[in-house]
Amino acid sequence: MREFSLPALYEVPADGNLTDIVRRNAAQHPDVAVIARKVGGAWQDVTATAFLAEVHTAAKGLIAAGVQPGDRVGLMSRTRYEWTLLDFAIWSAGAVTVPVYETSSPEQVAWILSDSGATACVVELDAHAAAVDSVRESLPALKHVWQIEAGGLEELGRLGQDVADATVEERSSLARADDPATIVYTSGTTGRPKGCVLTHRSFFAECGNVVERLRPLFRTGECSVLLFLPLAHVFGRLVQVAPMIAPIKLGCVPDIKNLTDELAAFRPTLILGVPRVFEKVYNTARSKAQADGKGAIFDKAADTAIAYSKALDTPSGPPLGLKIKHKVFDKLVYSKLRAVLGGRGEYAISGGAPLGERLGHFFRGIGFTVLEGYGLTESCAATAFNPWDRQKIGTVGQPLPGSVIRIADDGEVLLHGEHLFKEYWNNPGATAEALADGWFHTGDIGTLDEDGYLRITGRKKEIIVTAGGKNVAPAVIEDRIRAHALVAECMVVGDGRPFVGALVTLDDEFLARWAAEHGKPAGSTAASLREDPDLLAAIQSAVDDGNAAVSKAESVRKFRILSSQFTEESGHLTPSLKLKRNVVAKDYADEIEAIYAK
Repeated sequence: MREFSLPALYEVPADGNLTDIVRRNAAQHPDVAVIARKVGGAWQDVTATAFLAEVHTAAKGLIAAGVQPGDRVGLMSRTRYEWTLLDFAIWSAGAVTVPVYETSSPEQVAWILSDSGATACVVELDAHAAAVDSVRESLPALKHVWQIEAGGLEELGRLGQDVADATVEERSSLARADDPATIVYTSGTTGRPKGCVLTHRSFFAECGNVVERLRPLFRTGECSVLLFLPLAHVFGRLVQVAPMIAPIKLGCVPDIKNLTDELAAFRPTLILGVPRVFEKVYNTARSKAQADGKGAIFDKAADTAIAYSKALDTPSGPPLGLKIKHKVFDKLVYSKLRAVLGGRGEYAISGGAPLGERLGHFFRGIGFTVLEGYGLTESCAATAFNPWDRQKIGTVGQPLPGSVIRIADDGEVLLHGEHLFKEYWNNPGATAEALADGWFHTGDIGTLDEDGYLRITGRKKEIIVTAGGKNVAPAVIEDRIRAHALVAECMVVGDGRPFVGALVTLDDEFLARWAAEHGKPAGSTAASLREDPDLLAAIQSAVDDGNAAVSKAESVRKFRILSSQFTEESGHLTPSLKLKRNVVAKDYADEIEAIYAK
């Protein structure tokens, strides 16, 4: 199939904007908890009425400070209650939010705030304030900087004391559906990030249709979602806005270091995350089972879960024997894993990278279905996702209702719909190229099956052509190799080379456990073990698993374990954890040459 679409389930208000959501919630669901905040280490519910009042208080402060309709306001913070509060406050002042990753360097901060022409900025921590201050001279338009942890919200409250309620109501009503709501700067795997202009219409079309298609997961007064993704990333914004549209309760946590504890305390019914989160849950559980001498039981339980999930897709369903084994393991293993995920949830939505069929079947088999989706900044997050009632594991689902997916002659995925971005800020050339012929050209390669389910097989610009002329899509094999507990990152190489190779970095947490279990010296590192025969054999098993997914000509023949990690700080990963392949290839040129040395 070359093209597939679904009718819209949600009608975008022609003259509305996103501030309508918080006003509607206060009017229709005044006592419903729409968001929760951490106070003294405990979760405290905030009703729709109270949230609207706090939004308006912050908006009054912005107005009093001179923020004008259409002004861009930077927001640099970890994921927390105040991020969401300020996002709606900026919109309520008639302005446009410009997210900045809290890990951004001063140079990146300077680029985003200068290119967007931000007139004000809210930061969270001293380090963020210092980063902005260090480049302040290059930002002549920037008039105000407030810091959350230094009383910034309280200062806004004092500034806005004399601003009338009617003024906020007037400002809140200025923006129309096709006006910019935010400028999200793409991660920039190559070159400087581009400012992606997303309108109020984009978010309404995106979040409204997601909520309606997944309505059983968004029941007001019953469901809740825990947000731990960065809100500077568009997927995080989906997780923020969709619960508000529903509305269901939203909780925000700044990082995933204590995610297990937060899940246990908040007990969400729905989790939205990236594959690495679900890989960590699986690998941690398996590693713990092995440490407790129960590794064999866990592996049998995992195999049973996968077999059970696969059997669900057959006409006859799981046979009786498999049902009995599944029920036994549910008491012994699966119920404990669900408890780690909060104990109340049955569904998760995964995006940002491929999840992998084995992991998808495993989670569905334990009673926690992970619905895989696909999207980009330019598509306001999900442009395809698996429906809750008709999941096809291994695909990223059907198009967002109200949108169209087309496969071009060269296999590129093209998109059309109200959820798409308006333009790249200050970059008409890039806008025209990306939106040629009225379709957004994603740069991704994919296929549609007979039911309109999309599979992503690679990136056009990442296709490797070996010396023998074989086209290789790295993503397929990289994702399989990366699923191994010991592997942090994997980058396939081989452009113009006689065969395909790979660079592999190790997960420090699991390397320490592996080293202890295999009698290696205490304090062993990737640098000290990279030539260790046992470690090489373990990574070879991960490579063998990856090779099983591709043809012999596409398989990895040789690999190199690196002593260091690919990180955002090292310049090898974007803030959304995508590989900067050109940077890795340049910095590790000697390692790549070593793969092909005779």
